[in-house]
Amino acid sequence: MTKFLSGADLAGFIKERHARQVRALHAQKIFPKLAIIQVKNDPAIDVYVSLKQKYGADIGVDVDVHKLNQAQVPALIKKLGKDDSVHGIIIQLPLTNPGQTDEIVNMVASEKDVDALGKNAKFEPATPNAILWLLAGYNVNLAGKNVLLIGKGKLVGAPLERILKSSGISITVIDGPTDRLAKITEESDLIISAANTPEILHASMIKPGAVVVDAGVAGEDLKGNVADDVYERDDITITPKKGGVGPLTVCALFENVIRAASSVNTEERN
Repeated sequence: MTKFLSGADLAGFIKERHARQVRALHAQKIFPKLAIIQVKNDPAIDVYVSLKQKYGADIGVDVDVHKLNQAQVPALIKKLGKDDSVHGIIIQLPLTNPGQTDEIVNMVASEKDVDALGKNAKFEPATPNAILWLLAGYNVNLAGKNVLLIGKGKLVGAPLERILKSSGISITVIDGPTDRLAKITEESDLIISAANTPEILHASMIKPGAVVVDAGVAGEDLKGNVADDVYERDDITITPKKGGVGPLTVCALFENVIRAASSVNTEERN
């Protein structure tokens, strides 16, 4: 029987903890607030934003969504940076002009950069953290394992590589097409896939007993990196098609928002 790494099951416990933490901040007259800046009108992006709004409402964090033209973003970032009531600012990617991504995310003050995309970020990025929480939650030990990371994007792969290597974990990274993919996956104990190409992993490419984490999203229909035939295997551990990394990514984002609000409170007391 296939074993699933369900982030949705773990997220409920984290949400309860977050709600308690936010209630404690409210008691101290601290009201955590997240500002989301969205410049691209896209149904998939709207879904992600609505999930964040719902999570915020459930735990008591205010979430303001600012939809505007990309040319107006710098002024808004500056304004929100000076607003003491705003504890976290995220730039909802992708932008209409992706060429400005680095420039714009680096405008967010490091103490409010809860997505950890800026060069001076103080927090850990949400999706890599979510992946590590998921593995820890199911007691997946990385030490001594052949760990493969597919994809080295700004949001997931690159920061996850940095975090793992800084923890002393030896990993193999594939970034881009290669005719050696199947050979490498067949030798891997843990595969974390965060590529922007759908269904690149098939059942024949994965060794018995392997652990597979699908953190990739590609195409208009938001397909993952794992093909359907992989889910017919009964000798592996894998994230489900829905409810794997995603729910914990939202949790990890709000973990940073709560920490940002808490740190402001600590600084005021000192």
